[in-house]
Amino acid sequence: MLLMAIPPAPQSGKSGKTYQQEIEAWRQRRVAALQADDGWLTVAGLFWLKDGKNTVGTDAGNDIVLPAGSAPGRVGVFEFANGATTFEAAAGVNVTIDGKPATNATMTADTPDSPTLLTINNLTMLVIKRGDRFGIRLRDKSSEMRRHFTGIHYFPVEEAYRVRAKWVPYDPPKSIAIPNILGQTEMQSYPGRAEFTLEGHPLSLEPVVEDGRLFFIFKDLTSGYETYPPGRFLYAEMPKGGEVALDFNKAQNPPCAFTPFATCPLPPEQNRLDVRVEAGEMRYGH
Repeated sequence: MLLMAIPPAPQSGKSGKTYQQEIEAWRQRRVAALQADDGWLTVAGLFWLKDGKNTVGTDAGNDIVLPAGSAPGRVGVFEFANGATTFEAAAGVNVTIDGKPATNATMTADTPDSPTLLTINNLTMLVIKRGDRFGIRLRDKSSEMRRHFTGIHYFPVEEAYRVRAKWVPYDPPKSIAIPNILGQTEMQSYPGRAEFTLEGHPLSLEPVVEDGRLFFIFKDLTSGYETYPPGRFLYAEMPKGGEVALDFNKAQNPPCAFTPFATCPLPPEQNRLDVRVEAGEMRYGH
């Protein structure tokens, strides 16, 4: 799954002011990633492809209608058949494919390879695959979400939420269905579980592996109140010496908190914690 997470912040291993500074630096990098040209705040549309021709442009009669004034009335056509997508530009329309001028292209989806990027003016379009569905994701550098971003609110930094967890590997790894907001489920491989204690409560979380890191999708008793209702994300480095470092001060909102056009995974049943995790990012907007 392509989630565009920020790179990990350096680990100071120290307490007090140094740790506060580490978290503040992490927060700054997190906001910068959201606001970047390819950040989640620029995701401004999602259009599921139908078999055959899918016209695209700003005219209302197109199958994929782009923001008014952002591009010509007819940009071109995406043709979708048997899981493959091609693009043909309309006559006289200038687009780039992966940064180079082009009039047509075969569009690679976002998984498993890097997606083909089609750009015109401030807009970028790419094909995404979710389950057996294919769609066009639209990024807009001038999106309303980016222009009206109000920043992120956080719980106070508490070192008690930075814990060393025991790593229990699964051999072989388990395969578990992860639901997403589209109502789909996707089979993912769980390499093990992290066991830890918060406020005297023994807990565990099961991650998947993404970009060489552990990726936890979890929910707790703040969800729907102080934090985003469906849950939050947490990344951690791979286990070392039978342990995993979990820092809930770096718990973050999923992309769906910032744009209605993301397709976020939801916490599996075993990652729903019966405690309040008053750390990390708080609820954004509404």
